[in-house]
Amino acid sequence: MRCFARRSLPIAIAVLVAAALAGCGKSAATGASQVTGGGPTRKLAPVAAQGAVSLATRNTTRLGGVDAAADAAAVARAVYPGLTAATRPLAVVLADTHDLLPALAASVLAGAPTGAPILFSEGETLPAVSAQTLQAMHPLGAPRLGGAQVIALGAAAAPAGYPTRTLAVSTPATTAAAIARLALTLDGANAPHQVIVLADDTPPALAMPAAGLAAESGAPILFVTPAGVPTPTAATLSSLHGPSIYVIDAAAIEHQTLDELGRFGHVVTITAGEAPATGEGAVQSAIEVARFIHGTFGWGVKEPGHGLVFVNAGRPLDAPASALLSASGDYGPLLLLASAAKVPEALSKYLSDIKPAYSNPQFPPVRGAYNHGWLIGNESAITAVTQAEIDSTLEIVPRAQTSEESPASQVE
Repeated sequence: MRCFARRSLPIAIAVLVAAALAGCGKSAATGASQVTGGGPTRKLAPVAAQGAVSLATRNTTRLGGVDAAADAAAVARAVYPGLTAATRPLAVVLADTHDLLPALAASVLAGAPTGAPILFSEGETLPAVSAQTLQAMHPLGAPRLGGAQVIALGAAAAPAGYPTRTLAVSTPATTAAAIARLALTLDGANAPHQVIVLADDTPPALAMPAAGLAAESGAPILFVTPAGVPTPTAATLSSLHGPSIYVIDAAAIEHQTLDELGRFGHVVTITAGEAPATGEGAVQSAIEVARFIHGTFGWGVKEPGHGLVFVNAGRPLDAPASALLSASGDYGPLLLLASAAKVPEALSKYLSDIKPAYSNPQFPPVRGAYNHGWLIGNESAITAVTQAEIDSTLEIVPRAQTSEESPASQVE
């Protein structure tokens, strides 16, 4: 069981992000503050776009703003303030907001050893919030990529002056296979023993939890089609010599395709995908991914002491945008809300199942295990009232003592 450092980390991050967010309104898009810290003076660029918010409660921290670009920027800066060498990433991924699947597949690069945050372009245009964040993080450069500071997917273009490795974007299967090869290059000789497989037409809400799982596990995301296992996917699976193949939304994949996958390795279904692809069905599917454990693979979050990432199911790009939170800090699985203004019943029950508790006086709260929630986006994604409800559900509470645990029962 992982005990979460209860207060200092989220509050410190919130203060940092809030400080960088200060003044990011209509008239402060170009503002910057001076930051010194025992080394050369550096300028800290604003973190988020107009309308961005950052609010910390006892057990939650909100990161993000009006869109996926602002959300990705806020997550990136929370993990990589860029003030020391240790808080700068090796490289940053630039993905296009117009194409979910490449960004989803690139989530694996947020995991070790690269730890690459994802920022978003809008086609060939880089929003100011992404450019400012890239500048502030000042990537170190990935040695295995010849010092590249940016990994650009397709049309996403880095500003001048950043050594860039560009990956062409074509079919989902081809793009995902190229990202898997790049991940293998970055990881040296450590080929993954697991992969995550999705149908390329899986509803976005059902595909979203794959982002955090790939980042946490280092398992690349690969795609199949209604026609079967595409050649790029088959070639990647063959090169891994019998990996475990974890399938999300199996209902979207034909039985013959599942049989074909079985020729490349052992197929394990994480979610059947038989529930509706939106609303409570998507919420329940994300919970199944969070609960799933198979040997050493999977989150297996069935008890308190974890990070949790909350995203609105209607904002699919927030899944890759927040993948970095699944591979650093308190390593949280992605959980979905069906709407901004309500905690779904299935999610409320799951949070109650893993609610922290303590027995007093034998085990006071300071010895407890804690949950912490990251909320992604502004109030159009998750309202403040919903944040308050989540905060209360995550709060540690006294646990009723059994007769065996009560002090009186121990007196002879």
